[in-house]
Amino acid sequence: MPGPYELYLIRHGLAEERGDAWPDDAKRPLTEEGMSRMRKAVRGLSRLGVGVDVILTSPLVRARQTAEIVAAGFDPRPSILNVDALAPAGTFAALIADLEKHARKSRVALVGHEPHIGEIAARLLGTRHAIEFKKGAVCRIDVEQLPPHGPGELRWFMSSKALRYIKP
Repeated sequence: MPGPYELYLIRHGLAEERGDAWPDDAKRPLTEEGMSRMRKAVRGLSRLGVGVDVILTSPLVRARQTAEIVAAGFDPRPSILNVDALAPAGTFAALIADLEKHARKSRVALVGHEPHIGEIAARLLGTRHAIEFKKGAVCRIDVEQLPPHGPGELRWFMSSKALRYIKP
């Protein structure tokens, strides 16, 4: 069993505004600017030496697009799997069950939405206070095993803007 595990929690990038243009919120896509910013942020992750073995993503369009941009930034390219546990109505217990299925992978990215992704981060860290993720923000939490038996360790947390500033 590998371990420790590196969990990368990622909030989707800048998306189109809610409203009449997108009556089905699940289909709301990233904006062009959101895609561009996310690509630059992923280059920053790569420059930090981050690697990912698999990406679990909310099935909503904006999260899936974010996951695809993240995957494209890594070599080898990680596989992407839709998991309902990362959708806004998903549960932490369902997410842990999904993570257990990937226990052979030591670096797992999770792409989701606020406030859900911030609540997941809090649970993984053993705190009741949700952590606020701006669009495109990424944090790394290390856990010794899946499922985690105790709080993980926050290694770093960066905004999309900070990641975009990382130079080679």
